[in-house]
Amino acid sequence: MKPLDTLSADERDALAGEYVLGTLPAPLRTAVQAKLATDVDLALAVAAWERRLQPLAALAEPVVPPARLWQRIETSLDLAPRPPWWRLGWNSLALWRGLAVSGMAAAALMAAVLVNQPPADAPRFLVVLVAPQDKAPGWVVQASDTRSVSLIPLAAMEVPADRALEFWTKADDWNAPVSLGLVKPGQRIQVPLDKLPALQPNQLFELTLEPATGSPTGRPTGPIQFIGRAVPVT
Repeated sequence: MKPLDTLSADERDALAGEYVLGTLPAPLRTAVQAKLATDVDLALAVAAWERRLQPLAALAEPVVPPARLWQRIETSLDLAPRPPWWRLGWNSLALWRGLAVSGMAAAALMAAVLVNQPPADAPRFLVVLVAPQDKAPGWVVQASDTRSVSLIPLAAMEVPADRALEFWTKADDWNAPVSLGLVKPGQRIQVPLDKLPALQPNQLFELTLEPATGSPTGRPTGPIQFIGRAVPVT
């Protein structure tokens, strides 16, 4: 890792994300903690990541793990202080670094939160739809099978009276996105996928702003409001 004073804006943002998620090695985490007291830009980046990820942690009721689990964790990890996110079960640095879009780290965090649900309700795939501009999470897509998905709002939003949100999906090998229908802001819905191929890892989901009756072309025409890709939950 090069000196913290020489990081580019993108490198500083990525470092802040790993700091908030608790995936940094102990020496680097200690260095970041010390730097936060004097580096305003780094402190602002950390605060921004905390704002992005906090709504996801709030979706799950607190779960007290059995004592034997903490014993196993303590024997397999160093004892450096960890942020609150760590107790949600996130400990995969390789997964975080392998995510193509920084906002998709929220999807992996959501997986860590929701795997604490009873097995019958646990999703097989998760998507956190984030705003393209600031990567702020706005919706969650989850699927307990490959034939339907649930679309769950994370925050309120306003849509002009003459416009509508349209829900789309596209797998990597499809020629174009397919509409899953219009969506009302703040409304949780269940969407069947029975007329589409089975849900795949990395499948794209997005919400675009379209005319009130939907896209006139059958393809996205308006600006993307939220976007994300499916992450398998294992």
